[in-house]
Amino acid sequence: MSTNLNSNPTDAGPNAIEFDGVSKVYGDGTEAVSDVSFAVPRGETATIVGPSGCGKTTTMKMINALIEPTAGDLRVTGRSVSDLDPIELRRNIGYVIQDIGLFNHMTVGENVGIVPDILGWDDDRIDDRVGELLELVRLPDGVRTKYPPGLSGGQQQRVGVARALAAEPDVILMDEPFGALDPITRKELQDEFLRIQEGLDVTIVFVTHDIDEALKMGDRVAVMRDGELVQYDPPIELLRNPADEFVASFLGEDLELKLLGTVTVGEVMGSVDDGRDTRSGGSTLSPADDLRTAVQTWLREETDEIPVVEDGAVVGRLSMQHLRHVLGELPNALEGNHA
Repeated sequence: MSTNLNSNPTDAGPNAIEFDGVSKVYGDGTEAVSDVSFAVPRGETATIVGPSGCGKTTTMKMINALIEPTAGDLRVTGRSVSDLDPIELRRNIGYVIQDIGLFNHMTVGENVGIVPDILGWDDDRIDDRVGELLELVRLPDGVRTKYPPGLSGGQQQRVGVARALAAEPDVILMDEPFGALDPITRKELQDEFLRIQEGLDVTIVFVTHDIDEALKMGDRVAVMRDGELVQYDPPIELLRNPADEFVASFLGEDLELKLLGTVTVGEVMGSVDDGRDTRSGGSTLSPADDLRTAVQTWLREETDEIPVVEDGAVVGRLSMQHLRHVLGELPNALEGNHA
């Protein structure tokens, strides 16, 4: 049965993805996923995190039918995956992986436009979409005629993100997408993707082994162990009230700093009533920066406030007063969660 996921998106209700008692048992008796239930609201990002072999990638791959559930029901935009044609399902779900999977014999433009081409879009529409996406992921238009081997790892991963967005999917799956990148490029792409997501009505499931990345990227975080879902909560709730010792141990130490990492500068900055450019020689922050970055910046500065800059213009200012207000709430937020 062939069904377009985008045909009646309003039928899905508030949740784009729903796991209802889903399990996966392989032929040799190995239970990779056991009775997992959780829902991802439309337009949100759910990160799945846990140690190696916990079932996080298996859970994600069941969403686009790369792995078939043994029991339970899994619904995508309101439709049971078991009732959907797998090929049609995958064409309507973007997919970004660590190894990127670009076709080296095809140009960047051809890579980004491959799914729209399969879906029968006309050439002009594909060309416009490729240009729009290259701009969105902040790659120069000239890149479209280049081949993937001629790009840096960060540029290739940006192309991978653009390709996942090309057919305007309702859902994007990301499997350790930034894991192979150096720390600086990884942070840069994390921030870029958060920026991109703000302007899109897309639901994302993001698999990672890095708890800091899970907390930063997810509206909700699913912590898994031995195929079971141990806790599923927003990052701040996870930090305030870990479900058990395993979750607390996985979160690690320095919970105050991790909590700072869940709040962005844009959420707490003050407004500005001028259009001044950034200060010459002074530090600035981005709205996407977290407050952990802001603290590090304050340690280098001798000023009462730091400009918040986006696309070359000052869009806000972060003062020590803003920072102290958030810092003052930390002890209460984390009370009772220290050994």
